[in-house]
This record gives sequence, C-alpha cells and structure tokens, in this order.
Amino acid sequence: MDLTPVNLTEALASFGDVYSPRIVARMNDYDIRVAHVAGEHVWHVHEDTDEFFLVLDGRFDIAMRDADGAETTVALRKGDTFVVPKGTEHKPSSPGGSILMFEPAGTKSTGDRHEGEIPAHVDSTTGHAL
Repeated sequence: MDLTPVNLTEALASFGDVYSPRIVARMNDYDIRVAHVAGEHVWHVHEDTDEFFLVLDGRFDIAMRDADGAETTVALRKGDTFVVPKGTEHKPSSPGGSILMFEPAGTKSTGDRHEGEIPAHVDSTTGHAL
C-alpha cells in the first residue's frame, strides 16, 4: 500500500496530452483518474457503469442522447460534478480544462461502443499510470 499523497496540480502538470487519463489512485475496484480536456471526444456509452466527473479547471460539456435520440448538453464549470448514468450515450467536449473521474478499473475511455472514428487527440485507453 502506497501512503504517499498525490497532489492533483502536480499530477496534471506532469503530462500534457488531452483525453488521455492518468490513474492517480485506486479505491476498491475503482480508478481515480485525471485528464486534460480540449476539443471534442467521441460519442460513446458505458453499458454497465455510471461515470463520475468533477471539473478541476475550465469548462467541460457533456452532450447526452436519450433512447429516442434527442440530445441535451450539461455545461460544467470548475467545482461542478456530474454523473452520466450507465447506458447513456454521451460525448464530452471542452474549450479547455481538466477533470477528475471515478470509474471501475479497466473502464475504457471510449466506452463499450463508440460512434465513428476516434479522433487522433482522443486516447482509447483504460488509463495510464501517473
């Protein structure tokens, strides 16, 4: 067990890639991840897990589709939290910022399924070690 605290400001300063989450801690079977965000992600869905977001800096928008295909967007700012319910198609985007996420270990950043090609700036990963 590692008893060293992780400073999130230092963790975020240690890398510059966007949409390429770093695992800063593990709790039970969950990863706590941080990521820089800018531009658009990809429409995707996590069939079996909710996805928790905390905006650490900047703005982070989450477009979501309901079962009928109707879209709604939630705009988050520094200090805001939001949970995307499991099975909900969503597409994050941001003019720039950083986020913290709680997800079950092994959860892929582009979901169980995604729509279209994955943009070059989006890392399809289960998280990288800090």
